[in-house]
Amino acid sequence: MRAALFVTCVNDALYPRTGVAVVRLLERLGVTVDFPAAQSCCGQPQYNTGYRHEAEPLLRRTAEAFAGYPYVVTPSASCAAMVREQYPRIGRKAAAEGRDGELAALADGLAPRVYELTEFLVDVLGVTDVGAYFPHTVTYHPSCHGLRGLRLGDRPRRLLAAVKGLELLELPGAEECCGFGGTFAVKNPDVSAAIGIDKIHSAAATGARVLCGADTSCLAHLDGLLRRAGAPLRALHLAEILAATEQEPPS
Repeated sequence: MRAALFVTCVNDALYPRTGVAVVRLLERLGVTVDFPAAQSCCGQPQYNTGYRHEAEPLLRRTAEAFAGYPYVVTPSASCAAMVREQYPRIGRKAAAEGRDGELAALADGLAPRVYELTEFLVDVLGVTDVGAYFPHTVTYHPSCHGLRGLRLGDRPRRLLAAVKGLELLELPGAEECCGFGGTFAVKNPDVSAAIGIDKIHSAAATGARVLCGADTSCLAHLDGLLRRAGAPLRALHLAEILAATEQEPPS
């Protein structure tokens, strides 16, 4: 099986270990992973801020970069949701306005081929035990896009529960937002930080040593708050836990 890695611009620029972990994990499971170099930002920041027209060239670029791949896998629920939910809307509006009749076809052709990592593992590969080893206490924060947009359900928790040595602790108020919300954090920093502080207090109360999530943007927000608070807890992407083995622990 061959799949393309849609690493996302945040991971590529700031958290490359997450992308490396996805490749290690998928290759261990027998997937041949390609990385189309033409990929860039999916346009989510522009679209969410109201600049729909500025997001259109990024839709085209993304669709062309991943053309021909039956599976496009991303370690980001928010970017997967952007492609699957918003790209078709952008394409239809561009066509209705008579500006670009091709965008709708490009969006509709790409959207059903894009999978968030845990969806791909559970729904496509049919696995929950990926052979991981991570002997630590972990609590899991489900991001809003994964929880409400993609409706990932218990897929991430099932994958974590199967990791050898891992003790999964319940996060109080897990379904509550972490406060990041992309450009929301820029426009409303005080509210964003206050929501995030509630979340890290809940995480610390579990006694876990690792706060796990499947969206790097949320984890970056929470990790910054954890560091400022001096909490004995670190944020780590789900992919890095699932890629870990006794021979290759996470860095």
